[in-house]
Amino acid sequence: MELPLVVGVDGSEGSMQAVDWAAAEAERSGLPLRLVHASLWEHYEGVRPGLAADRPSEQIRAENLVATAEERANRLAADVKVSTDIQPEDPVTVLLREAREATLLVLGPRGHGPVASMLLGSVSLAVAARARCPVTVVRGEEPNRRAAHRRVVLGIGGPASSADATRFAFREARWRDCELVAVRAWRRPARKNLPHPPAPLVDGGRAAHADDRAREYRQQADAYMDQALAVVDDEYPDVVLRRRLMEGTARRALLDATASADLLVLGAKRRRPALGLRLSRVQHAMLHHAACPVAVVPATD
Repeated sequence: MELPLVVGVDGSEGSMQAVDWAAAEAERSGLPLRLVHASLWEHYEGVRPGLAADRPSEQIRAENLVATAEERANRLAADVKVSTDIQPEDPVTVLLREAREATLLVLGPRGHGPVASMLLGSVSLAVAARARCPVTVVRGEEPNRRAAHRRVVLGIGGPASSADATRFAFREARWRDCELVAVRAWRRPARKNLPHPPAPLVDGGRAAHADDRAREYRQQADAYMDQALAVVDDEYPDVVLRRRLMEGTARRALLDATASADLLVLGAKRRRPALGLRLSRVQHAMLHHAACPVAVVPATD
């Protein structure tokens, strides 16, 4: 049985953009699409609807917005099987439960009310950090969301980079028939942190030492990338892969890469089940600031 792509729908502009993105994703992947609304979403986002004479206005609003989302998805991807559900619980609880039986969970970056002024909504951040399946937060400008750049970016971390994230990125590049760019940042350490003191300034010795240290750190970053990419072996011979080693911070390297990308893929390690994923400061920064949709892929190994 094929697990669906699940979209959290709350009626906000961000969630409608998530519906659009997920409809396109379902069409290229051949997976069914499930639109889910949690009826307490408005309460958590600071919206308090008035009362109706016959039925609660919250129920009426929920039915209308889910119907609108379904019509929108059907219009964008007529061949995709679409189902809907309205559940009377808080959104984080509902979406985390949905994630247990989903291929991918898709969320907008913001909700209604005061949260709309924040960089990333509280619901999206909580779910991205705790879901059992990959989560895509659909952010960025319209060209990035509609895959105009034909480029998926994979952020390569340290030697423990998630194999699941690598496979996810290659699969996305194949579905989209686009190139995959693997990005790894490296930095030469500050002089005071060098394990060996710099060579004396004789015949360019200090400069040569600095060049050697820089080369060593770049080679280490290259080795980390080799290790991360090796997990796919020859599974995706049709995917065009480009490697990008960038000197500087990982935050800057990834932000620069997302400007011309359709999707950024990041792996995340699990902590104890009750604590969710171990999201780094860089991953938090991407969820808040990336110029394209961001997929957080939990490691299963």
